[in-house]
Amino acid sequence: MAKLTKDELLAQFEEMTLIELAEFVSAFEEKFDVTAAAAAPVVMAGGVAGGAAAEAVEEKDEFDVILTAAGDKKIQVIKVVRELTSLGLKEAKDLVDGTPKPVLEKVAKDAADKAKEALEGAGASVEVK
Repeated sequence: MAKLTKDELLAQFEEMTLIELAEFVSAFEEKFDVTAAAAAPVVMAGGVAGGAAAEAVEEKDEFDVILTAAGDKKIQVIKVVRELTSLGLKEAKDLVDGTPKPVLEKVAKDAADKAKEALEGAGASVEVK
């Protein structure tokens, strides 16, 4: 397999959605047993990650709220999802049934925290990325 240049890697990352990039960063962290914050010095020293870890380390101002599990109180979680989004009952139920799924994308930190708190209050498991 040919080695990709830094520019080729960056071009690949540009084509990814935020969720795909977050999944890549998680997989990278697991594979190399690092965290995004700890990976920054490795990247600066010419490490394996290219631009991926550097992008993940940058200060984020947009967050995704991802429902990872509905928990025991699925009906309450569906109600909260409907309150947070403009989804109808069927769409909200499908989202909750198809976890893990993003509930909100590219929202401010405080909105993401409020959504996480509301969903967890209803019994769901939530991740903010």
